[in-house]
Amino acid sequence: MKIERAALAVVTAVLLLGGGATLGVTPLGPGTAQSLLEATLWTTAALFAGTALVWFALAYVVGAGYESPPATHDGSDVQVRILTIDAEAVVQATVDSLPDDLDDVHVIAEDAIDVAGAHVHVVPESFECDAVRKGRAIEWARREFDTDREYALYLDEDSLLTKWEGLPDADVVQLRERPRHTGSVLSYLADVYRMGVQIEQRAFARLSIPLFAWGGGIAVRTDLEDAVTWNRETLVEDTAFVWAAAREFDVDFELAESVCRNEAPPNLTEILQQRRRWAAGNLDATSLLPVRYRVLTRLRNYAWALSPVVTLVVVPLSLLGATVVYATLFLAVSVALAAFTGFWYLRGVYDYDGDDQLPLVLALPLAPLVTVVHSMGTVAGILAPPADFRVTEKAGPDD
Repeated sequence: MKIERAALAVVTAVLLLGGGATLGVTPLGPGTAQSLLEATLWTTAALFAGTALVWFALAYVVGAGYESPPATHDGSDVQVRILTIDAEAVVQATVDSLPDDLDDVHVIAEDAIDVAGAHVHVVPESFECDAVRKGRAIEWARREFDTDREYALYLDEDSLLTKWEGLPDADVVQLRERPRHTGSVLSYLADVYRMGVQIEQRAFARLSIPLFAWGGGIAVRTDLEDAVTWNRETLVEDTAFVWAAAREFDVDFELAESVCRNEAPPNLTEILQQRRRWAAGNLDATSLLPVRYRVLTRLRNYAWALSPVVTLVVVPLSLLGATVVYATLFLAVSVALAAFTGFWYLRGVYDYDGDDQLPLVLALPLAPLVTVVHSMGTVAGILAPPADFRVTEKAGPDD
């Protein structure tokens, strides 16, 4: 992570110097600052363009024609495990959303709560393992629960299961995600944008190692879980588990048709902290990956952190009269990359219900700002990784 941190610091310094040169205020000569700015903008554009092309290849070449396999496992093969600290009302709504055939439901909590329709278990303070916070709770449940069900389905406390089609036959099954609006409009739009980017998951079944996993709705075979365990210190226990499993075994990964509606972070502070944890945790967990996947994952995280630069820095500088070498070509590249961000946002909108789509489409002009909201946590995760797991604040079922 030190390399990414130093690179981001350099980019920030150069952008400040370049902006200062445009305004006639800089400690460097205008020519030097301008040259540094041009080199940085071109490098950033090239990195983001490369990442966008890799994404396109994953989503529309590797993942072309992917359809979720038919469900072969119903609720009788599944034990549901819902993770929480003490959000009783939020958990109750999640339990109430479960279909009748998911009849083996367990809530793993840090404090005692009362939830109808589920067995509630409190992780004892005396339990010790290498995993921390959420991972510690999952590891305790793995050791504590004696089940003959083939799958353990992990849900976050706010993951409303609005569509249940059963599970296809695979070692790891990722449920689809549709965030719902709770508080901040920009946080919600950033999650819609993320849904567009996340369609690359349909390629993961054809990769030897999935590039990430979403723990808010993920099912794993219990025998694989016992073989791999969750007992590792990480901020992203879901992705780290899948990477550790793929390192040791030939793991089948599939997307299900089942859908969870989880809460989008309620404000900008919460989405920043959420994305900060994801970015720092993913970069730290890359030690579990072979070199080629490690390089790909780290470059992707760095590129997402820089993704708003081309569209949000170039335009203001252009309005102020700044020029860039090969300005016409750079403008064309910038427009193409801006079109990519617009496409990702609209692709996320496409998966929502008709009643939700029109207001989301009308918000398209906000896409450049949405990319900043989406990526600012990645920048924070690289520059100042959190020392501990931080649970994202929930608005609750009434909101």
